[in-house]
Amino acid sequence: MRCRIQPRKRDEALYQRCLADGLSELQARILAGRLSGYHGELEPLVAPSLRHLAHPEKLKDARRAAERIALAVTEGEHIGILTDYDVDGITSHVVILRTLNELFGVPAHKLHSLIGHRINDGYGISLPLVERTLALSPRPSLVITADCGSSDEPRIARLREAGIEVIVTDHHALPLDGPPASAYATVNPTRSDCEFPDRTIAGCMVAWLTMSLTRSVLIELGVLSSSTPKLSAWLSYVALGTVADCVSLGGSAINRAVVTQGLMLINRMEAACWRAMAERLGADSVPFDAETLAFQMGPRINARSRLDDPYAALHFMLAADEGTARQHLDVLDQDNQSRKAIEADMTESARALAMRDLAEGEQVIVVYLADGHAGVQGIVASRLVQAFGRPALVLTPAAAPGMLTGSGRSIESLHLRDALQRAHDLAPQALPRFGGHRGAAGIGLPVEQLEAFRRALRQAVAEQLGECELYPCVFTDGGLKPQQLCLTTLDELARLAPYGREFDAPLFDGEFVVENLRAVGADGSHLMLELSSDGMSIRAIWFRALTPGETPAFGLGARLRCAYKLSRNRWKGRESLQLMIEHAELLS
Repeated sequence: MRCRIQPRKRDEALYQRCLADGLSELQARILAGRLSGYHGELEPLVAPSLRHLAHPEKLKDARRAAERIALAVTEGEHIGILTDYDVDGITSHVVILRTLNELFGVPAHKLHSLIGHRINDGYGISLPLVERTLALSPRPSLVITADCGSSDEPRIARLREAGIEVIVTDHHALPLDGPPASAYATVNPTRSDCEFPDRTIAGCMVAWLTMSLTRSVLIELGVLSSSTPKLSAWLSYVALGTVADCVSLGGSAINRAVVTQGLMLINRMEAACWRAMAERLGADSVPFDAETLAFQMGPRINARSRLDDPYAALHFMLAADEGTARQHLDVLDQDNQSRKAIEADMTESARALAMRDLAEGEQVIVVYLADGHAGVQGIVASRLVQAFGRPALVLTPAAAPGMLTGSGRSIESLHLRDALQRAHDLAPQALPRFGGHRGAAGIGLPVEQLEAFRRALRQAVAEQLGECELYPCVFTDGGLKPQQLCLTTLDELARLAPYGREFDAPLFDGEFVVENLRAVGADGSHLMLELSSDGMSIRAIWFRALTPGETPAFGLGARLRCAYKLSRNRWKGRESLQLMIEHAELLS
C-alpha cells in the first residue's frame, strides 16, 4: 500500500493562543498540530516543572497502601516486589527496591524480587509467578506490584488465601467489575473513583508516588527522620520507564515534567548504568534525550525480557560499578541483536499473512504465527501498523498447551483496549484474558477460539471506526524555508522537548533534487544523500531505505518529495545539520 504524506490538522485557536503567548510561529505550529482541543495552560507543557506534580494522596488507596508498606517496614516483614518484565516494570522494580533498601533501611535479605518470564510465565501476576512466591522461604507477608495486577484477581485471591497481602500499583485499564477485590489496596489512576488529575502516567510513576507517600508516613510515625532524602533521584528511572512505555507526552504536564527532570539527572551520569550506556553509544550520544531512551536504552532492556530472563536488565540498572554494568549490557546487546533477527523474519511472515485481511477489506489485522516468538509480537504488530495503517494483533503459541498469546498496536483513531473489551462482551469464551490501554494491549485465548475472536474483534473495531478510510500515512508539520534548515531551528524545536507518544518529534516535508547518493551500512540498506533546494545543499541520511542488495529506484538529478526530521550530526567535536529521511516519493 502506498504511504501518503499528509499535513497535520492544526488547531487554529491554539495556534493563535501560542503566538499570543510569545511562542515562535514554528513552535506554535508544532503545538497546534499535536494538542488539538487543548484548553489548559501552556506554561506547564512548554516549561515542564516538578511543581506541576499532583500530591500522591490524590491517588485512591495510596494512603492505605503507604500505611501498610510503612507497617511492613517497621515490623521487619519480608516484602515481595512483583513487577512486569518490560522497561516500565523493571524501572518500577528499581524504584521500589532502592527506596525500601536504601532509604527505608529494609535489609536486602528481606526483599524478594519477583519478575515474570515473558515466555514461561506470561504477563501480570501469572499462576507460575504465584507458585514461585508461595515457594519462597520465608514467604513474604506483603507483595507490592507495579505495572501489573489490576486484572489479576484470581491470582491475588490465591496469595491472600495463603496469608500474603497484595498492594497493586498499576496504570493499566481496570476490568469492568473494578479493582481486584482481594487486593489490600489498588493504586491506579484509571480507577473511576480516583481523583488524580492525570490518567496517563506510567506504572513506574505510580510506584514512585506510592513510595514517596510511604516516606511521608514513616516520617509522620517517627520511624524516619525528616532529613531522609526524597525520591527525586529515582526520577531518572521514572523518565526511562515513562518514555519506553509510550504513555502520553502531549497534554500531560506530569509526564513532561518527570521526563525533563529525569533526563537532567541521567545526564549527570552518576549511575553506572548511564555511564556504561553512554560509553557504548559513543561520545556523540551525550547528552541523552528522550529519543535516546526510546530507541537505544528501551529496546535493549526490553529485548532481554522478550527473549529470556529479565533479571539481567534489573542487574544492569542496579549495577554498582561500570565493569558490572558493562557485563550486563553485553548480555542486553546480544539479546537485542537476536531480537532484531527474529523480528525481521516474523515481520516478513506477518506481512504476507496480513495481505489476506487487506484483500478482504478488513479494518483490523490479526495474524497467527505458529512458529513465532512471543517476545517479539508487539514490535511486529507495530511494523504492520506502519505498513498498512490499520490496528494489528500478532499471536503466537503460549507456554500453556492449546493457548495463544498476542500483542496488539493501534492507530490514533482506535482505542484498542476498549475494542478488546467490546470483543470480550461479544464473545467471552473467545477472549478470556486481555489488558492494556489505548495504543497497545496484550491478549490470551484458546487456539480453537481464534476465528471467533477474529469475528468479535472485527465487529468491535467496525463499531468504533465506522466508514473511516484507512491507509498508511506520514503526518508532517509542513515545510521549512531554506534559511530555516540550520542548527538554530533545531535549537528552537528543542525548547519544546521532550517529544514522544502523542507529542511526536517534528517532521517536515519538502521537495529536493538529488545531487549525490551512496548506499551505506554493513548490508548497504541505508542511503547517504546530498540534496539541494533553492540553491542550498544539505546532507541527509535515509535509514532502511533499501532491502539488502537492492539498488535505489532513483539516481542523480531525481526530484524527491521527502518527509524528514532535522538532526544534529556530531563528528569529532563538530556539529552540523543533517536531514533524517522518514519517507520519500519520486516526483515526475
